[in-house]
Amino acid sequence: MTMSARTHKKTPGKTRRSTIYLEEDIFKALRLKAAAVEVSMSDLVNEAMRAVLSEDAEDLAIIEERRNEETIPFDEFVAELKKSGKI
Repeated sequence: MTMSARTHKKTPGKTRRSTIYLEEDIFKALRLKAAAVEVSMSDLVNEAMRAVLSEDAEDLAIIEERRNEETIPFDEFVAELKKSGKI
């Protein structure tokens, strides 16, 4: 995450309170990072979740693009590799 106090912009919108359980080291890292970049821990968690969900959306778009590609069973692919002398 490349967030700094100067470039961070809290996204306006409705927020909800939630309780999450973090591993002790993850919590400490989050707290230290928030202090270092002068933003709240909530802002960091929200930014991290946006990044993860954005990556998921990209992955789903790629899957959709490739949905109609021809597939080959693994055993046939291995047989082709053997036949061609690649393995």
